[in-house]
This record gives sequence, structure tokens and C-alpha cells, in this order.
Amino acid sequence: MALARSAGAAIVGLVTGSRPKPDARLYVGSGKAEQIRAEVNSSGAELVVFDHALSPSQERNLERLLECRVLDRAGLILDIFAQRARSFEGKLQVELAQLRHLSTRLVRGWTHLERQKGGIGLRGPGETQLETDRRLLGNRIRTLNARLDRVVRQRETTRRDRKRAETPTIALVGYTNAGKSTLFNQLTGAGAYAADQLFATLDPTLRRLDLPDARHALLADTVGFVRELPHELIAAFRATLQEARESTLLLHVIDAADVARREHIEQVNVVLEEIGAAAIPQIEVFNKADLVDEVARVERDEHGAVRRAWLSARTGEGTKLLVEALGEFLGPTIAHERVILSAAQGRARARFYASGAVIGERPGVEGGCELEVSMPAREFEKVCREESLDASAHRAVAACAPDRAFLQSGGPARAAG
Repeated sequence: MALARSAGAAIVGLVTGSRPKPDARLYVGSGKAEQIRAEVNSSGAELVVFDHALSPSQERNLERLLECRVLDRAGLILDIFAQRARSFEGKLQVELAQLRHLSTRLVRGWTHLERQKGGIGLRGPGETQLETDRRLLGNRIRTLNARLDRVVRQRETTRRDRKRAETPTIALVGYTNAGKSTLFNQLTGAGAYAADQLFATLDPTLRRLDLPDARHALLADTVGFVRELPHELIAAFRATLQEARESTLLLHVIDAADVARREHIEQVNVVLEEIGAAAIPQIEVFNKADLVDEVARVERDEHGAVRRAWLSARTGEGTKLLVEALGEFLGPTIAHERVILSAAQGRARARFYASGAVIGERPGVEGGCELEVSMPAREFEKVCREESLDASAHRAVAACAPDRAFLQSGGPARAAG
């Protein structure tokens, strides 16, 4: 029912039932179908939604019997996605999923058209209208696939740049409406669209997340998962889901106030398995802790590693604990160093300041300076390499005096005194 409301439908009736296996003709039994028909006639319903996947023939048979439009779960989710898509990439992905879904249901739309006829003066074109439409659909699907392949290549280029820069990526995943976008905004101040509705976010958004000790990572907000997510959507949104598959860490956001949260956790893990992201390290984040009177906290396993966090993305309570836990998970590889720069090395000095790594500065000899910096070791070594600072000499000295070292360009380093 939540899916139907998210699509903008007004619920006028609900019919439930169970049977050992679906009926081949109507999915439900003939008696249940008559009950649905009576409900449609009494309520004046214009649409019947089945919370299951229907075959094309079952949809047609039900529409003839009920005399109104019939939609299955996959079609309803596709309709919601079509309403939510905003970016060019998102619209391409939704259209591709819709066409793949429609390609198995074409016969319903063309039952009024004549087939090829024989006889003098009655011969039609070389193919039926149905065949023509299938060919056009196939051409459009190939075009969309080619465009999305370009999107995939562009994203792969961006990911390669991030890997070269050794920037970790953290992806928010979880059941739809668990509060991923609200948490994303709380952690990054991005102002991404967030609403109390299913599939509020379709397009992936990446923002910088500042971690303790002057480090940073990229945080990715991804599309929400749902039970029985149509395979057409999984295939079409491969570029979006790639962000989760290529991430360093997954934050599995869970609605702590949801009575079906255990079932939803299992459903998310099933989708992660389908997209090849099940092996990525995962931290469970129980959101909306304020609604269940839980204290904001971080929980660890028997080895002391962070495994879950309780917080409220709406109020911000517990988010600081989560950021500290992320910094701990990604490793405290921080370099605390003193660097001697000559007067000609102003660009290196400017880079240390631009990264926010300078703790203190003292004048040096002949117009130079001495900086005390604290920054991720990888970034420190990158600046040393690009500015021709003697990083190898630095490492040799650091091995003898790991807490402090003088690093001087163009010559051997001197131990701190």
C-alpha cells in the first residue's frame, strides 16, 4: 500500500488471500477474482494493483474480467521511478527499464490492429504492426544502452581518479525511506532532496565527508532498495549501483522504528548479493533511534571493530560518533611532521595551508620557513613527491624518530632537536 500511495494513488479497497501456487490464467483463483471484481464495481476503482509479478497473459485476462487497468508490482515501481527521475542519466535508466518491461507486453496494446492479409489488393506491408513496434523498441533499447555505456565509462574514469588519489568512498545503502538522504545531508550539509516517501532519491550524489585528523572521504547517496526490486531496474541502474559495488565501505542505513526492519535488512543484503557488493565491509546504522528511545551509541564486535551505530539523522544525535567510527575504520594513517622549506618553495607551503594541515609555522633561514603539519600520510607523501621534497629521507628519519622529523628539500633530513 505504501508503494501505491507513493505513486499518487488513493486506496479505496484492499483484498488479500493466499493459495499454494498462482493460477496460470488469473494469478488468483476464480472466486477471489470475482471478489475483486465486486470490490471494483462497488468502489468505482479505476486501477487494480497486485503486490506480485504478473505475466503478460495474466494482466490481459484480469483486465478483461475486471474491466479496468491492472498493474503488477514491477509496473508500479517503474511508474514511481518515472515520476522521481530528474537527471538526464536517471531518465535514461527509467526509460530503459520501462521499455524492457513493456517489450513482453506489446500484444496487449495492439489487439485492435489487423494482421497481414492475403489475396489480391489485401496484402499488407512486409511485417505486422506488432513486429514493427518490436523492432522500433529494440532500436530504442540499443540506443539507450549505448548512452548508458558512455555514462558508465565516465563514472569509471572518475572512480579511477579517486583511486589514484587514494580517496576512500563510503556508500549509503538501505531499504527505501530508511533516512539515507537525511543522514547524507546531516553528514555533508549537501542539501539533497529528502522526503518521507519511497524512492525519494534516484540519482547518485557524491559529497566530501570530513573525517577526524584532517582526513576526508567521499560519501555517496544511492537509490533505495525494496522487496522484489524488478530485474529491469537492477539492470538499468547498473551505473548508479556501481557506486555501491566500487565503494570502500557500505553504511547500511536501517529504520530502527520499522517493525519489519529484520526482513528489510535481509532484502537489502539480497540486492547487494545480486549486484556483486556483498563482500564489501559493512557498518549497520540504525536511524530514527529517537523514535524507539534508544541511546545514540556505537557498538563493537568481540574484536573491538565497529559493527553498528545508533543515531537520529533528523536531530543529528549520534552523527559525530558515527564520523569518529568511520575515521577509525578507515585507519588513522596520519603524518605529524615538521617541514623545512626554502623561500623558493612557496607553492609547497601554499598546498599545505590549502589542505588545512598546518598546525604552526616558524621563520626559517634566508626567507624560508618551518611548518608543523598534521595530515593523512598518503596526502603528505603526495605533496612531497609533487613538490620534490625528499620523502625517502623523511621516512628514514621517521623510522628513528617517529614523532617528529625535519624534512628539507634538496638535501638529507635532520633529526628534530
